[in-house]
Amino acid sequence: MAWYQESFGNDYLLVYKHRDLQGAYHEVKKMVDWLGLAQGARILDLCCGMGRHSMALAEFGFEVTGVDLSSVLLEEAVKQDSEKQVTWIPGDMREVPLTEPFDAVVNLFTSFGYFDEDEQNERVLHEMHRLLKRNGRFIIDFLNPDYVKANLVAQSERIEDDVTIREMRSIEDGCVRKRIVISEPAQQDRHYLEQVKLYERPTFEAMLQRAGLRIDQVYGDYEGNPYAQASSSRLIFVGHKEG
Repeated sequence: MAWYQESFGNDYLLVYKHRDLQGAYHEVKKMVDWLGLAQGARILDLCCGMGRHSMALAEFGFEVTGVDLSSVLLEEAVKQDSEKQVTWIPGDMREVPLTEPFDAVVNLFTSFGYFDEDEQNERVLHEMHRLLKRNGRFIIDFLNPDYVKANLVAQSERIEDDVTIREMRSIEDGCVRKRIVISEPAQQDRHYLEQVKLYERPTFEAMLQRAGLRIDQVYGDYEGNPYAQASSSRLIFVGHKEG
């Protein structure tokens, strides 16, 4: 079983419970300006996870569809979406079970680079192109590989109630890997792996070009500062579909 099929389950909700809707609202606020879309525009949140960003986008008046492979995370999204603002769809980002075009597709919070093979990751970009209207907009919010390498915290530990969460991080085989160990009293430890392939900006830009996605802006953080290779925390591409 692939790591992402194991890791995005109930324990993921525990490990990342500190990520809240308010934080997502702040992150999305700038992105709305970058997209430059009218209210009511149709947006696809590809790899929506627990739906934080999808619901924030809906709050800004967009018609939002969230797609994710994890049934556990989608169930959590449905639970949080009490006003049913978003359409939630199960699906693989390499082969999205939708045909209608969107005004924008967003892929946020490092939801890219999950697959070992470059061609599998690049398939995601071709899906984004397929699902966009002509001149439709896109945002890909990725980590900055240089910043990750320079600022990697090798190990951390915290306690949530009576649960101990240990995280070990490393750079291996061109990927950043996080190994998570969850310990509870009188239970066997549970182990998970998370992995993201570290695509440098030139490689990423070449993949986007091959997929027919044109870059308009490259930002280095959620505040909209320009990308700087050594110091930016993020690598955020904003652009549109060619043709």
